[in-house]
Amino acid sequence: MSDEPQQRSQGWAPREPEAGPRPNPSPAAGPQTGRRSEPGTGPDGPGAGPGGPGARPNQKQTALQKRKRKQRPKRTGLRRLVPTWRMVLGTVLGTALLLVGLFALGYFLVRIPSANAAAIKQSNVFLYADGSQLARDGDVNRENVTLEHISKDAQHATLAAEDRDFYSESAIDPKAMIRAGWNTVTGKGRQSGSTITQQYVKNYYLGQEQTVTRKVKEFFISVKLDREKSKDDILEGYLNTSYYGRNAYGIQAAAQAYYGVNARNLTVGQGAYLAALLNAPSEYDVIAHPENRAGALARWNYVLDGMVKQKWLTRAARGHVSFPTPRQARGSAGLSGQRGYLVQAVTAYLTSNGILDEDTLTRGGYRITTTLQKSKQDAFVEAVNDQVTDRLDKENRKADAYVRAGGVAIDPSSGKVLAMYGGIDYTKQYVNNATRRDYQVGSTFKPFVFASAVQNGAQTQDGRDITPNTVYDGTDQRPVRGWNGSTYAPENEDGESYGNISVRTATDRSVNSVYAQMAVDVGPTTVKKTAVALGLPAGTPDLTASPSIALGPATASVLDMAEAYATLANHGRHGPYTLVEKITKDGSENVKLPAQDDEGSADRQAVSREAADTTTSMLQSVVDGGTGQAAQNAGRPAAGKTGTAEEDTAAWFAGYTPDLATVVAVMGQDPDTGAHKSLYGALGQARINGGGYPAQIWAQFTRNALEGTEVSDFDLELQPGAEEMYDPGDETDDPDATGQQNDGGTDGEEVGGAGGSAPATPNGRSPGQSHTPGRTDGHTPGHTDGGTTAGTTGGTPTDEGTTGTGTTTGGTSAGTTTGGDPTDTGTTGSTAGQGPLSGLTPRKGRH
Repeated sequence: MSDEPQQRSQGWAPREPEAGPRPNPSPAAGPQTGRRSEPGTGPDGPGAGPGGPGARPNQKQTALQKRKRKQRPKRTGLRRLVPTWRMVLGTVLGTALLLVGLFALGYFLVRIPSANAAAIKQSNVFLYADGSQLARDGDVNRENVTLEHISKDAQHATLAAEDRDFYSESAIDPKAMIRAGWNTVTGKGRQSGSTITQQYVKNYYLGQEQTVTRKVKEFFISVKLDREKSKDDILEGYLNTSYYGRNAYGIQAAAQAYYGVNARNLTVGQGAYLAALLNAPSEYDVIAHPENRAGALARWNYVLDGMVKQKWLTRAARGHVSFPTPRQARGSAGLSGQRGYLVQAVTAYLTSNGILDEDTLTRGGYRITTTLQKSKQDAFVEAVNDQVTDRLDKENRKADAYVRAGGVAIDPSSGKVLAMYGGIDYTKQYVNNATRRDYQVGSTFKPFVFASAVQNGAQTQDGRDITPNTVYDGTDQRPVRGWNGSTYAPENEDGESYGNISVRTATDRSVNSVYAQMAVDVGPTTVKKTAVALGLPAGTPDLTASPSIALGPATASVLDMAEAYATLANHGRHGPYTLVEKITKDGSENVKLPAQDDEGSADRQAVSREAADTTTSMLQSVVDGGTGQAAQNAGRPAAGKTGTAEEDTAAWFAGYTPDLATVVAVMGQDPDTGAHKSLYGALGQARINGGGYPAQIWAQFTRNALEGTEVSDFDLELQPGAEEMYDPGDETDDPDATGQQNDGGTDGEEVGGAGGSAPATPNGRSPGQSHTPGRTDGHTPGHTDGGTTAGTTGGTPTDEGTTGTGTTTGGTSAGTTTGGDPTDTGTTGSTAGQGPLSGLTPRKGRH
């Protein structure tokens, strides 16, 4: 081996001398001259030099060399902003330690409190606008039962609906909480990420308020409870404290309220329905809200499918489960009369507008001042009693047992609901007739079609602007033109054909063939948008964009229609209705309400003033000489429209004065099954029509509600050309014929009697002479004698052409008479002089 040190490779750092002895070719001791010593050797022999085992290294020099070797290049640029792995690891460990410390602190500080669900349950006080008490709720309906007294099917249904992994999971489900938070943030709706344990803690130990403090307490109490109580105990507590609607707390009270059975006897279907209610207690009550039946069924099916997935129910057994319709509800005795309906409506308003959630509201302690005026509320009850209720004879007339009534009055300028009639008595009939959405609105929808035409500058198929004087073909079963869908040829009432008539006259008589064509001319989608802008909810059942939309198959509520008509009365300016003036909690805290009548108000111009006012002028004509003449008894300038649902299951009058918009409906419903029933024969009349009892209720209520206030007239700005009234009938040899037919028989309303048949037609019938109420001799009311309607895609031809979807081409016209011309004066006798409208002179032809 050379005495010269080995040459180092360029670019590499020098290596440390190897420790330990190394072979030395010259073992002789002592200093050597003329030669360079190898590293690790020295005069003292092997290992005596620096780095050798026997060496005495310079410690300071060695440490300095090590520090130099460990120095790294300084981080520059953006690299300075990137944390090192040491920093990341330190942060993670520090955070973990902090969280563990906080968890431990919280676990030891937060104690399981005493149960307070019963203690915090208070009454809510509802007040009229003047501060007088309307109602007080708060009677707690609860009966606790042990788990063994709750059917296994009901237990499994609850788990399938709320927490399928309850028995295998911990008290907290972080993934569900993160998922719920994400869905809420991303606009998929507020969702619960809580386990059954957390929900039980919220129900039994805490409150419903959405605060960070309550969430933190809920977290730690749930963890502790899961360690201290069994899963069975927690499930039992949850089932006994959950709210199911109908003022029922706990599954035993719910089983009685909905099915009249004990919790231990609940079937699979019943248990699944009660479990579905936990998601939306009042909304999914298919008796109180039949319009939500589809949503309730979807949730019910979800629960059953979950039971199959968890193997708590076989697929074969699942196929045999049918939906168990709950029984009719009975209201609390403390909410008898109208009080229960009003409380129900106010509660729905608060929850649907997100002012208070249902759980929070049911805990009580709120003082709620409504917009309802006691004097007007009393006037509504009196009007219904005088015109309908006191005339019922349920013992001798079966149909009288079906009669229901609903009404709403709104101040057009403010949107405040001033009065509401929900039914005969909340303790006898639970469903609020003013807010239910399951009866067709009929021809009360037609004004929305015309308002949409003016708003959008619509034209007929041959290019003429649509105005009150625009002439249409009123031939019965005339196929609409310009519609790309299947052939649609709606029937007019009694199969009447009117030939060429103006829009104004077609409105007076509710001529279906004219308005179906107008809906196509405007565009059914455009008509739907206008109706929604006026106040109908976008999700109104059967509000479909087709020509039949003009006939009113939509099932809006009385409240919905009152809001829309109030928009017309307010010159086209729409503001959402309101039922609440003020809310306080525990006497001091004011609950924030949606902005009303200020800069933040949601008021907007739904349709132009010209469109709304021109529609009003047409509806004045309906009251002056059309089907709505009974409204004249209000003693005020009035505009309104009559309407009737398919099969005469409901009759409507929707109208307004400059100061008050009111809608009234008389409905038919079986008191036991809740099924819709026809009103044929009710109150001793062959038919109940919008121009009869509904208009009479409207007139009496409006007269009394506005008593003492100054009479004001409509201030209208009309569409160009709308002021001059023209009708093709004016050019005939019989100018007085125009306007003598009442709705073409649609409403079956006679000018001379409540609930009677139509007045004379343009074919020569004298004023006051009409068909026998309902139809001509030999007819079953609402149907032809021996003549079925071929090709019918909707309902039978009833009041105002009723609703339904009309008749396709090739169908035989319903309403054919037997033994005489339906327009032949006097063939079936005269009913002139009957009822409160006797003596009124039908409107002559307009010039």
